[in-house]
Amino acid sequence: MEDDFDVNRQEIGFVREVYGDSNTGEQFEIELENALEAGYEVIVIEPHRLGDETARWIQVGNCLHKTAVLAGFGTILIGSAFKNRTFVYLPLGALSFLCTAIYTLSWQSDPCCKYQIESDTNRLARIPLRSLTSSTPVVLVRRDDSRRRTLHCVMTFCAIGLCVYRLVRR
Repeated sequence: MEDDFDVNRQEIGFVREVYGDSNTGEQFEIELENALEAGYEVIVIEPHRLGDETARWIQVGNCLHKTAVLAGFGTILIGSAFKNRTFVYLPLGALSFLCTAIYTLSWQSDPCCKYQIESDTNRLARIPLRSLTSSTPVVLVRRDDSRRRTLHCVMTFCAIGLCVYRLVRR
């Protein structure tokens, strides 16, 4: 399976919750950045605050992606079925464009966008989490997002194309 990871191949990066000096929060962030840039298949984040912030950042990116796709699909569906309902499909097309633009400008260049939060207990059981001090670490798994980005870009371009076509044909 494409998303599987091999624990024996050292594809796991850890951001451990070890406190030493007053700059530990910054040190945790640096460790996470290093793990993201190293491209580990799995990253385990022990510090609770950093794990929560990272999970929220990924969830916002996921929300932008889903909103762009659904708004684009709605634009195409409503714009094709109800040609005179510009007050419905034009705002949806604009929303799709806005979400795609924000995602492209803010998330696409961030190495964090290559990761998703792992919640599958069967897959989590294969990760060596016994040595951690935290009982609730955030586990990130690297995923190929090229199809996902292509989907929301194509959907947005089709939606905007339909909007422009309908406005020009009026």
